[in-house]
Amino acid sequence: MALFLTLLIAGIALVAIGVAVDGMLYLASAGVLLLIVDLLYLAARSIWRSPRRPAR
Repeated sequence: MALFLTLLIAGIALVAIGVAVDGMLYLASAGVLLLIVDLLYLAARSIWRSPRRPAR
């Protein structure tokens, strides 16, 4: 969960800096790409944690 939050904060920061500074559209693009990868990571993690394990 710490990795998810770190990637989320980094992506938001990159987008904010890329939009605020003139001529840094590539930084905003990298931030958006990082946010997409972060959401894919969250989806994959939720799929891998399926309830197939026996209850204790």
